[in-house]
Amino acid sequence: MDVNLYIARRIFSAKENRDNLSHRIVNIALLGIILGLVVLILSVAIVTGYKSEVGRKVIGFGSHMQIVNLDSNESFETSPISQNQPFLPELKNIDGIRHVQVFATKPGIIKTGSGIQGVVLKGIGPDFDWSFFLENKVAGEPFHVQDTVRSNKVWISKQMADLLNAKIGDKLSMFFVNPPEIIPRQRKFELAGIYKTSLDEFDRLFVLADINHLRKLNNWTDDQVSGFELLETDFRQLDQQEKMVRNLLLRYTRPDSPVLQVVSIKEKYRQIFDWLGMLDINVWIILTLMVLVAGFNMVSSLLVIILERTQMIGILKAMGARSWSIRKVFLYFSVMLILKALVWGNVLGIGICLLQQYTHFFKLDATSYYLEYVPVNLSIVHLLLLNVGTVVITTLMLVLPSYFITKISPEKIIRFE
Repeated sequence: MDVNLYIARRIFSAKENRDNLSHRIVNIALLGIILGLVVLILSVAIVTGYKSEVGRKVIGFGSHMQIVNLDSNESFETSPISQNQPFLPELKNIDGIRHVQVFATKPGIIKTGSGIQGVVLKGIGPDFDWSFFLENKVAGEPFHVQDTVRSNKVWISKQMADLLNAKIGDKLSMFFVNPPEIIPRQRKFELAGIYKTSLDEFDRLFVLADINHLRKLNNWTDDQVSGFELLETDFRQLDQQEKMVRNLLLRYTRPDSPVLQVVSIKEKYRQIFDWLGMLDINVWIILTLMVLVAGFNMVSSLLVIILERTQMIGILKAMGARSWSIRKVFLYFSVMLILKALVWGNVLGIGICLLQQYTHFFKLDATSYYLEYVPVNLSIVHLLLLNVGTVVITTLMLVLPSYFITKISPEKIIRFE
């Protein structure tokens, strides 16, 4: 067994002198590391969870990518393309793309007996993936879209339903303008479902309806749509998948066909994803400050311990021990203290995260934060990186103060009576 490690373990497990000043200072340093790690775990878990939840909701409304006509502007009035594209079979076989569905959009005004609201009618086809809206369903059931018969049922948000004082089964009137027409076109729908995502910007805007209504309103043919929505299995691969889809479209581009473009969700809603990206800066600032505080706590504790153990250091030097060997004793001892603090820090940090994950104890103002509770995302990789990073950085910070041991002279420390 390593003699240095053995001595460090004896110092670590010693029960005498528990009332010494050094013991109290060490406990304060341990408490600082414990609280620091708890803050680190909570910060990373909350920020990654928040980014994931908000990003997932935005993607639920607009998918990961859209393939649309290059002539389409950033408004919801789009130029149509054919839904019978030759690249579709190959597109659906690209690794990472789990679903492809058609869509169409058209702005309008919705009206009931007590109010009006500007909205965007989003047309969905038989291939629409309802999973996101079913997760956020308040009431109602999905409606079925058929190629031959138009369904008059629609889904709106709870915010819009409250504003219009509407409930399931109510009749809703919507008005649409097709330039150069002056008189708006009217369509009557039946409210079949209500959803709530707490994304006010989107909740007050989108109404789900049969895509055949939009074809009729826009004077399109039965095979024309605004574009295709692509859902992926891993958001982290979005940029790579976007390049693959763009290259695929280029290979199928013909001089006599409309030019298509790929629009990712990060490009379509750049402001939201840039804001989410800035949250990473806050996390790095917190990580840096908390690790530095923990490191300086351990530095002060190590210096006190060294001063208290100067007689032991003098005896070891008199017996022939080298300074680096004695420094390793105190570094081993410090690492043991850090590991002890990490155990308690992980227990408390993970415990609070699990409590929040299953009870939603800490609430948020949905109008300001887009969520009704604080989300957490516990990741084994993040936990390992936080623990390893804390141990490595704080240990490196202790190397310099341990150099004080080399200045201790055995003949000045040992006293003979």
